[in-house]
Amino acid sequence: MLEHLKKDVCEISKKAQREGLCKHKSGNFSARDPKSGLFVFTPSGVDRELLTPRDLVVVDKNVHVIENLSNLKPTSELLMHLRVYEERPDVHAVVHTHSMYATSFAVLSKTIPAIVYELQALGAKRGYVPVAPYGRPGTYELADHVAETLKDSDVALMEKHGSIGAGKDIYDAYLKVNYLEELAQMYYNVLTVRGGQEPDVLPKSEIAEWAYPKEVIFS
Repeated sequence: MLEHLKKDVCEISKKAQREGLCKHKSGNFSARDPKSGLFVFTPSGVDRELLTPRDLVVVDKNVHVIENLSNLKPTSELLMHLRVYEERPDVHAVVHTHSMYATSFAVLSKTIPAIVYELQALGAKRGYVPVAPYGRPGTYELADHVAETLKDSDVALMEKHGSIGAGKDIYDAYLKVNYLEELAQMYYNVLTVRGGQEPDVLPKSEIAEWAYPKEVIFS
């Protein structure tokens, strides 16, 4: 079932490990099929270097396992993914990583401000990257905290945990968590150079007003 989604999610999960956003079996990935309403999840506790599309697990919105060809459990954090999909009908993929710089700010429960204009690409309508309050992994408490935080942002930090991104497909969601990690590293660098002093930031209105140039004419 859903072989195209399994292939894409498997590919991105391996890419996340190669690029250092997830290590030692951490993190999890999922995608939603808009036609069937079913979801593809990475399995729990599997080395992504050994992961194949066959290992991915198909689950429905009621948390029923529909297909499990390799007899593996879906990620223990699937409730969090499913709540995000429930809250955001426009989202078709969710990526959760433990990248170093973003997770460092998550440990501090510190939001990341708009130090560069690229924040607008992350759907951060508040004008900063928000932090979802702590919840024990695998619980509805965490699921509710994350889903609420992602109502008005496509990315968030997860307090004492990691980062999460939502997108129109698995490639879009992964790109956003990559941008988030780069933004977190930039913010760390600026704070370090300035001895902990906060930099000037772009106002929320500036982030919200971006639009593609109307001067471009398509013939």
